[in-house]
Amino acid sequence: MSDYNSNEIILDAQAFLVSETDEKGRITFANDDFCEYAGYTIQELIGKPHNIVRHPDMPRAAFKDLWETIQKGDKWRGFVKNRAKNGQSYWVFATVYPFQSCEGQKGYISCRRVVSEGEKEQYETLYKKMRAGER
Repeated sequence: MSDYNSNEIILDAQAFLVSETDEKGRITFANDDFCEYAGYTIQELIGKPHNIVRHPDMPRAAFKDLWETIQKGDKWRGFVKNRAKNGQSYWVFATVYPFQSCEGQKGYISCRRVVSEGEKEQYETLYKKMRAGER
């Protein structure tokens, strides 16, 4: 289990969050770790847009880059600050893969792991500068 403080959830070192979406970004699968850290049940997540966990501190440009990359069929990697159902935040390093099912349906799989304190600090600073430039 993770450590919790009033504002941030720190992922356990062994945590591995996985989710799958359709090509419009609606959640079709989430593993137990994703549900635990996001604070939602699987029933609450299925069919919802993945941005249900988007934190307002994330710059728009990061998600624009993500979508442009995966829609071209390429893999995307990056640091993401998410927001849990209860309002707390948690940081992950995400890898998002486009895929096509055996039935021909397209979608995306996202696998996420814990970040170091140094990585978190580096990307908090970068994203703050990026958001300032968006205004």
